[in-house]
Amino acid sequence: MDLIFVAVLLLIIVGGGYYLVQSQQAAKRKRVDDAKAEARRWVERLGGQVLSLTGTDLASQQALADASERYTAAGSQMEQAETEEQAKLVKDTALEGLYYVRAAREAMGMDPGPALPEDRERQAAGKVTEHRSVDVEGEHYEASPQPTSGTPHYYPGGRVAGRPVPQGWYSTPWWKPALIGGAWGLGSMMLFSAMFSGMAGIPSGEAWADGYDAGQEDAMSDAGDGGDGGDMGDSDFGGDMGGGDMGGGDFDFGF
Repeated sequence: MDLIFVAVLLLIIVGGGYYLVQSQQAAKRKRVDDAKAEARRWVERLGGQVLSLTGTDLASQQALADASERYTAAGSQMEQAETEEQAKLVKDTALEGLYYVRAAREAMGMDPGPALPEDRERQAAGKVTEHRSVDVEGEHYEASPQPTSGTPHYYPGGRVAGRPVPQGWYSTPWWKPALIGGAWGLGSMMLFSAMFSGMAGIPSGEAWADGYDAGQEDAMSDAGDGGDGGDMGDSDFGGDMGGGDMGGGDFDFGF
């Protein structure tokens, strides 16, 4: 009787474990299938736009060429996607392509179409808010919030090789070598600093070189200032310690 009970108990345990494993695998397959279906929907939406639009000027033609490039890349990624993470990469590539499509439509004076999902990295990178024209190491560069004959290259904003690139229109795709090679050249910080110095919502050249966006830079600055701690030198705390100024000078916390 005891042997029968033990055998039944073992069957229950083994059966329960097998059911749990199968359930987890089925749930994982469903998540992957759902992620791939979501990615495929965005790829198809991008394909519909790429195949139906024709640029009417240099800016829209270039933006559509970039969108087409993302469509090809997303299609290739889709064929190889086997995990949720890979499916998300497909979706991100397709969404980037759709940002180029929106830029092309706006350049042609068309309705840009439905809004696209917001991306934290794009928001953090900031936007070009004014026209800039600079010369760096013998090369001429321009940036503009709108497409012009001198700035036909669009970038939707985001992080390239670990550093933020603002959304805007540019005279040349200066970020592409880093996008392809995964690393920035030696003169990149000088170019970034010259082009964006003082522009609202854009990190400084030094912060950019360290990979910070404007929000991170502000946070680091606040932390470095110690908040309102600098007022302690003028407070009663200082006045009651050692005759008023802690040794004849202002408080210096070394910040």
